[in-house]
Amino acid sequence: MAKKERLVAAIQNGTVIDHIPAGKTFQVVNLLGLTTLETPVTIGCNFESKKLFRKGIIKVEDKFFTDEISRLSVVAPNIVLNIIHNYEVVEKKTVITPDELRGIVKCNNPKCITNNEPMDTLFHVVNKENGILKCHYCEKEQDINKVELV
Repeated sequence: MAKKERLVAAIQNGTVIDHIPAGKTFQVVNLLGLTTLETPVTIGCNFESKKLFRKGIIKVEDKFFTDEISRLSVVAPNIVLNIIHNYEVVEKKTVITPDELRGIVKCNNPKCITNNEPMDTLFHVVNKENGILKCHYCEKEQDINKVELV
């Protein structure tokens, strides 16, 4: 049996974002503003995956994400964040879509109050499996895969 080799170099401290659907990798990069960071960022696309067939992986040195995570769930639910300290995974978090999305996605109803007044949007996730969101204000349902981020 051949020794398994790493396709991407290990990082000492930071976050590894794994199991990104291959076509969503650069959306995640943009959403997290990774091109503006001063620390090293490694982006990998189209790696083999048992779960996804093809996946993306992003390694961000010396950066630990907090508030941005709920935004990630809109673009790529079920990705895994690995928190790395001293080259070891100390915590794994699977990003799941929360029950509510506040100020993250735009309502696609032009008559919705959120598109006509300066206020945050609020969506209830009414069906996580199929990615169905419902606007709290106008009650219009939207597909999470077709929403526009605020």
